Amino acid sequence: QVRLVESGGGLVQTGASLRLSCAASERTYTMGWFRQAPGKEREFVAAIGWTGINTAYADSVKDRFTISRDNTKNTVYLQMNSLRPEDTAVYYCAKRKRTNFSATARSPADYEYWGQGTQVTVSS
Repeated sequence: QVRLVESGGGLVQTGASLRLSCAASERTYTMGWFRQAPGKEREFVAAIGWTGINTAYADSVKDRFTISRDNTKNTVYLQMNSLRPEDTAVYYCAKRKRTNFSATARSPADYEYWGQGTQVTVSS
């Protein structure tokens, strides 16, 4: 069973940047970041394939967030720039059930082995 550990969250002001990390206990293939704000459903943020070439983003974060990975460290990153109060949420990383990358596989049901989450709070 894959263990995923997120880190890097915190409290920042509008316009600031944060980099989240997701360390896996073993090799993973397609990985995704999701977030969940209080009272809302968990939503897709970004995904990345094994090579790092294939990526996908939610429209709400495109051009502000960048997903990347270092396979030598079994770690996936989410660089978040120009943060907004509406980005406030608990951020989770997860491993896609299927190994292949799909830009359209954006449901939490497409993923398994979730981390515990890291809180990101953006103040106005």
